Amino acid sequence: MRALRVVAVLILAVFLVGFAVQAAFDRERKTLDAAARTTVSSKFARLSDGTTEYRSDGPNGGRPIVLLSGASVPFYIWDSTAAALAANGYRVLRYNYFGRGFSDRPALRYDLATYDRQLTELLDTLGIRGPVDVAGLSMGGPVAANFADRHPERVRTLTLVDPAFGNGSSPPLPLRVPGVATFAMTMGASSMARGQLDDFVHPERYPDWVSRYETQMQYKGFRRSIMDTRRGDVLQRPARSFTTLVRSPIPILLIWGRSDRTVPLSESDSVRAALQRAEFHVVDDAGHLPNIEQAATVDSLLLHFLRQTEETTPKPNQP
Repeated sequence: MRALRVVAVLILAVFLVGFAVQAAFDRERKTLDAAARTTVSSKFARLSDGTTEYRSDGPNGGRPIVLLSGASVPFYIWDSTAAALAANGYRVLRYNYFGRGFSDRPALRYDLATYDRQLTELLDTLGIRGPVDVAGLSMGGPVAANFADRHPERVRTLTLVDPAFGNGSSPPLPLRVPGVATFAMTMGASSMARGQLDDFVHPERYPDWVSRYETQMQYKGFRRSIMDTRRGDVLQRPARSFTTLVRSPIPILLIWGRSDRTVPLSESDSVRAALQRAEFHVVDDAGHLPNIEQAATVDSLLLHFLRQTEETTPKPNQP
């Protein structure tokens, strides 16, 4: 009995120390509210699961295109692309998934169904009911593919930039152990922010990338949204599982950075095998974010692809 008591005391001590250390290192000390949102120039839409931060660029009557971000970087990841599209007359919609940027951090399942509902409701709220062009970067790839799979009548074209499709395997074990992932992410917050630089071949060219990313990490719920996304189906579904999309005539553009270390170029083989109609381009001297490192090249490819489809797909209904 004495030995059991000693073990129990040790376990309790370890737990308390771990809790204290986690609390000391926890960056999520702020609550995301209306006052916090006054610090940014974004617009906000109230949807069924919470408030969504968004931005719309270009003429309201322009052909609408939605740009979907990756797993954790907010929609500024598309800044240069949005500017190029808007300058060419497109209505460009960007928004932050729940849990990211200045969007709400609701306690719900961060899965494909949630992300699909968020996008569908946002389009409806903004009065965009006709077909739209959709582009997804990294995790935005499966989110975009899922939207096209569920709502083919609402998608004019699909663009995938270094898409992070899964292979159907389960999430890593640490993510499935209660408390372990939370502790690891809390202690590794700085590493997570600095790790975003691994997406670049030339990270030295983006000195403010980490500090911009860290802004969202101050608000409660960011960490949970990332963990729950990793545990869910978004990054587990392979491209071939979106069966409606695989069979549909929706034009597809696939772009990959040759030096991508996050989603290596070798993974494009399975995506191309599933989406055999896709127009495929490899961008040299670019990592996971060719739309930033080689913006002129990617913008040119995307604009050419969109213009090719102007006469072959139906015109969207304008609000």
